[in-house]
Amino acid sequence: MTVASSSQRIPVEERLFSLVLALLATDAGLTKTEILSTVQGYRQKYSASGDNANLERQFERDKDDIRDLGVPLETIEAPGQAGNNQNLRYRIPRGAYQLPSDVRFSPEETTLLNLAAMVWREGSLSGQSRRAIMKLRSLGVATTEPVLGYAPRVRVREAAFEPLSEALERHLQVRFSYLKPGEDAPRLRTVNPLALVQHQGRWHLYADEPESGIRTFLLRRIVSPVETTTRSFEAPELDPSAQALADLEEVWLERVAVVEVEPASDAATRLGKRRGTRSVDGNALELHYTDVNILADELAAFGPEVLVISPSALRDAVLSRLERTAADHG
Repeated sequence: MTVASSSQRIPVEERLFSLVLALLATDAGLTKTEILSTVQGYRQKYSASGDNANLERQFERDKDDIRDLGVPLETIEAPGQAGNNQNLRYRIPRGAYQLPSDVRFSPEETTLLNLAAMVWREGSLSGQSRRAIMKLRSLGVATTEPVLGYAPRVRVREAAFEPLSEALERHLQVRFSYLKPGEDAPRLRTVNPLALVQHQGRWHLYADEPESGIRTFLLRRIVSPVETTTRSFEAPELDPSAQALADLEEVWLERVAVVEVEPASDAATRLGKRRGTRSVDGNALELHYTDVNILADELAAFGPEVLVISPSALRDAVLSRLERTAADHG
């Protein structure tokens, strides 16, 4: 979960990418202090003598997002200091991050991957990242090279993000078409944007809709360009981002799905690493979620590797997607 701040211009995907690069660059791992004081996206807000509680919470949320992306981030306790959270070290083991040995690519696929890797090698390690690694070395942290060519899959922001962010900063009302699942046509929504927050890797708009009060909108369901009006509104005295995240987290905690997964399958590996997942009754997993349709899309992609036990609404949603896929492919 991440909050978009008007005073912080480092994109979330750049921060996550910089964090992955830093954790790949050292075999021994980095402490939280080393990460917050050196990695792009954290160091700009880090205070050597002040309160970094908000920054530490952001790091905890980023760890969850990285693990949700399938990156094997490990936590290592210092020898002889079990339970001492201040001296925990974090790393991404290269062996666990590499492709399985049984994965093979055709000559055409290899050519395309090599071309993509060339682009990443040119741009993946920015000047900011190089300076961060130099600073880690100055602190006595051993780093391993090369880190070029590592390209984690990070989620990009939707097209609606930038105009909404600008309207939020200027306290201007916006209009957009919003398509909810189950509806045949989008509806025009007019709202006062209050906060942009990221929860479980997805961006949400927390806004005041004059006709119906506070609402949360998933940016991926905005299906038209965002129109910024000239009508201004009074900004709230307190930053509503924390309340927006708290509301989303409350929904996420309340909603639990139970699914059976095929042992040793891709579904078992990926779903088992989701935040909050708990194993129950053999091959069954309990999954927390905020939106039944988003989870249905994800589970349907695993095909026969997943069987939904509950809730019934999720089972029906997954079944309809599988039936539609079968019909589309004849």
